[in-house]
Amino acid sequence: MSKRLQGKVALVTGASKGIGAAIAARFAAEGAAVAVNYSASRDVADRLVADITAQGGRAVAIHGNLTEADQVKSLVADTVKAFGAIDILVNNAGIYEFSPLETITAEHFHKHFDLNVLGLLLVSQEAVRHFAEGGGAIVNISSGVSTFAPANTAVYTATKASVDAITSVLSKELAPRKIRVNAVNPGMIATEGVVAAGLHEGEMRQWIEAVTPLARIGKAEEIAAVTAFLASDEASYITGETLHVTGGLR
Repeated sequence: MSKRLQGKVALVTGASKGIGAAIAARFAAEGAAVAVNYSASRDVADRLVADITAQGGRAVAIHGNLTEADQVKSLVADTVKAFGAIDILVNNAGIYEFSPLETITAEHFHKHFDLNVLGLLLVSQEAVRHFAEGGGAIVNISSGVSTFAPANTAVYTATKASVDAITSVLSKELAPRKIRVNAVNPGMIATEGVVAAGLHEGEMRQWIEAVTPLARIGKAEEIAAVTAFLASDEASYITGETLHVTGGLR
């Protein structure tokens, strides 16, 4: 594999499993030193770090609940302590629970916005203070739902539309510091979370495959490949974009 990220330091949030783990593994394979952030799954994060290290990569697992400002500070500080200045931030941590309008509660709303939106802002705010002088890249993992807006997902879809908007705003705000900001908007991916929710089979998957031009759901590695490109110098003239990796579903 090419070493497009050789010498770079990357912080990947929510990286113990699913898309985040695939991104962390891909970044390490491309030469980056990777801080693998987790909030609950310490054993899984440690296993991922062991796998990366066994293949000659550099990685460290760092705990941090991104809805807590003090934990965000320590997460970034621990990353810098381990590897030095940060070059790449991947805002991947997020949750999704579906709810029709009649069952939406304040708790459901805040649970999603506190992590998917506020958490992303807090980590970005803290990380850019420690970015290398030459700039770098932020990649926000958004979702295809921000445009195809499935029924019963008002709150989750609203958080991802917010991520798209924040991506656009920060791309302008951070451009003077040579920090590029882009979003990757995945379609349905067969991650542990999707499988645990039972969405990888049955009506939801059948509907997605029926309306997706490529007629299948995606793989975490396909999201990781695009994220690695956007984080690399090959994407040096790309900022403020939302790249839909959805098999053509819009």
